[in-house]
Amino acid sequence: MIFWIASYPKSGNTWIRSLLSSYYYTNDGVFTNDSLLKNIGQFPEKKHFKTFDYNMTVPGDTAKLWIQAQELLNKDKKIRFFKTHNFLGKIGNTQFTDEKNSLAAIYIIRDPRNVITSLKNHFEMSYEESLEFMVNERKYTYDYFKKNDFSDFQFLSSWEKNYQTWINNKIFPTLVIKYENLIKQTYEEFKKIIKFIDNQINKDNDFDKKRALNALSSTSFSNLKKIENTKGFSESIDSKSKNLRIPFFHLGPENNWKNKLDNNFKIKVNEVFKKNLEELHYL
Repeated sequence: MIFWIASYPKSGNTWIRSLLSSYYYTNDGVFTNDSLLKNIGQFPEKKHFKTFDYNMTVPGDTAKLWIQAQELLNKDKKIRFFKTHNFLGKIGNTQFTDEKNSLAAIYIIRDPRNVITSLKNHFEMSYEESLEFMVNERKYTYDYFKKNDFSDFQFLSSWEKNYQTWINNKIFPTLVIKYENLIKQTYEEFKKIIKFIDNQINKDNDFDKKRALNALSSTSFSNLKKIENTKGFSESIDSKSKNLRIPFFHLGPENNWKNKLDNNFKIKVNEVFKKNLEELHYL
């Protein structure tokens, strides 16, 4: 069964996965390098469809295989974590997942005004382009550096649709974590996450405080940025226009839309997301 670590892009998914891989897949809870993240892979990816027939040149043709690919992954009846940015909905008649393949989920949500600034840096866009990206209900991503190959297709939908499909789902239990709360009270939020996971997977072990503290210390933003600077980081991407890698860890907790956006754009963004900001208590 799959335990999802889900979010819209640039909302803290990698941080959660770093914490979880440190806690569950090391002896002492210490995050030493990003190879640990391989314990929590991404779905969907091209490798999940290698035994199926589909047209890689057609965006979304892998969507019809989502359930079949998950059934194949679940044949061994083991519990495994998967990261995803996919929305929890249907394309055509195909649902992203179902109760037979999914055990539970953690969904990380972040103030959309800060998502905009992170998207701008990561995908080399303007603020206007980032906003358009977030409100596009037909938005999808794939490996942009593979020509005519949409095998890594993920259907995001809009930022609003993405979070609403996950936090309102009735298919399986979902714990919603706010990125901002994780920053302010990291230990308490992480403990909540571990207890939720252990309860869902029927794990009897008590919460390991020492292991958790090691995980928290070794996955601090400053330490992850140091690891990226010295060893590199697999989730950084190549620039589309320059011969360089775009650092994955940019501003982290220092990313504050209030200091980044001009007044006119602040007004526009607040208006666009007003209903969501109120619903999620960001206003």
